Amino acid sequence: MKLVFVGADHEVTGSCHYLEAGGKKFCVDIGMEQGKNLFENQEIPVNPSEIDFILLTHAHIDHTGLLPMLYARGFRGQVYATKATVDLSRIMLRDSAHIQQFEAEWRNRKAQRAGGEIYEPLYTMEDALGAIRLLVPCDYGSLVHICDGVTVRFTDVGHLLGSASIEIFAKENGQERTIVFSGDIGNINKPILKNPTYTKAADYVVMESTYGDRLHGETPDYIGELAEIIEDTFQRGGNVVIPSFAVGRTQELLYFLRQIKEEGRIRTKPDFEVYVDSPLAVEATQIFAKNVQQCFDDEARALVDKGINPISFPGLKLSITSDESKAINFDMEPKVIISASGMCEAGRIRHHLKHNLWRSESTIVFVGYQTAGTLGRTLLEGAEQVKLFGEPVEVRAKITKIAGISGHADKNGLIKWVSSFTERPPKHVFVVHGEDAVCTEFARTLGEHGFIASAPYSGTIFDLLSGEFVREALPVAVKKKAAKKRSGDMFTRLMTAGQRLIAVIRKNEGLSNKDTAKFTDQIHALCDKWDR
Repeated sequence: MKLVFVGADHEVTGSCHYLEAGGKKFCVDIGMEQGKNLFENQEIPVNPSEIDFILLTHAHIDHTGLLPMLYARGFRGQVYATKATVDLSRIMLRDSAHIQQFEAEWRNRKAQRAGGEIYEPLYTMEDALGAIRLLVPCDYGSLVHICDGVTVRFTDVGHLLGSASIEIFAKENGQERTIVFSGDIGNINKPILKNPTYTKAADYVVMESTYGDRLHGETPDYIGELAEIIEDTFQRGGNVVIPSFAVGRTQELLYFLRQIKEEGRIRTKPDFEVYVDSPLAVEATQIFAKNVQQCFDDEARALVDKGINPISFPGLKLSITSDESKAINFDMEPKVIISASGMCEAGRIRHHLKHNLWRSESTIVFVGYQTAGTLGRTLLEGAEQVKLFGEPVEVRAKITKIAGISGHADKNGLIKWVSSFTERPPKHVFVVHGEDAVCTEFARTLGEHGFIASAPYSGTIFDLLSGEFVREALPVAVKKKAAKKRSGDMFTRLMTAGQRLIAVIRKNEGLSNKDTAKFTDQIHALCDKWDR
């Protein structure tokens, strides 16, 4: 029984952990890296076709985004997640595939003009749709029997609609272990979603540390602060542009904006329009409405019971098509524009920044964490000029941030979560999903609170039965790549398909002579066709 650290180890994105337990091979999360990364991630130690199943903590792309790539490389096991995570993943993985293919097309047009190499997307829409078919919805709090050696339970952790910590109850060689993965732990007293639910017993815990070195401080007056920014910007005649994660943060903003309008807080233009320019955000908002009873907190449910939609109001405009998106910037009336992505790395927000960054009367408002190396972080750090679509853009707009709007627990929230294991405290806490120094610092902090804790690097292997490290990996710095080529190129996919064929052959040992002969003939026919 072993645990292998693969992704989001001394980094904030790309969450992935591989386990072998109960005779099965599986992963908890399979996320995409976003922004600049310091360290190389080790590969999952087996061929994707050998992975039996995957567990997802929540739908954010840094926890799910490589699932279609795994499918393209031969994975066909089931993917277990909460019902809301399944619903959100269906739209987010399609959206990610669209972005991948759009980026590849754009790069290849440039490559053709310059005589450069062809750029392959990580995966295609077909891969995403294949991965989506593998999703299995699960209820919060129910024991889900995966196989004879593995049972799991999903617990609401308050980070995102459908987000969960996962308890894994594993049996092997007559021994049992409970391993708990925190997922991303939610902040308390957020709008719409419930506060985190705590787990009480574990042998081992793998937990995030995004804000493990800081406190959010007192709960800010979100409504008052946002209203002040809108009023100030409208008096200057500009737009309020909010880069926002399409799922979760956008719905929270709509919750606040409904109250701002209801309370008449904007005097300059009380009937102002709010544009949500993201097809993904529009679909996600509909999914939020489907999950009121299971996921909403008491305050939001009370509004629904009164017939009030907590995330809708007069003046709300939903932009779906590209023509509708373009039209927003030809309307010179001051307005609020909410658009994805939240870190400004892709999507329609980059068009809105191009039209507003150079305008001193506009305001760009960040409402979430900005990973190092992203355009959002660059703007927050005071860049005077940035590049958008290959062209330089002067930064004259006011750049601000509403502190405290975070989907993640702060240092105290993280400590409260891990301190809840009162029935059986963990023997070891593994700290992941934080920037390099934060992981190290938070592991030290947990030591001061009486826990045995460490912050492993990618490639570290831990034996869950003996309670000892099999391998303690050292950090490997990211190497600069000479070409803009992706690991998902066609020959790599061909090689992984061959490895999958070997895995399928091994699984069919004991097949009848008739079927074995038929399978053999099919392989020979395929080889004869391509052996040139």
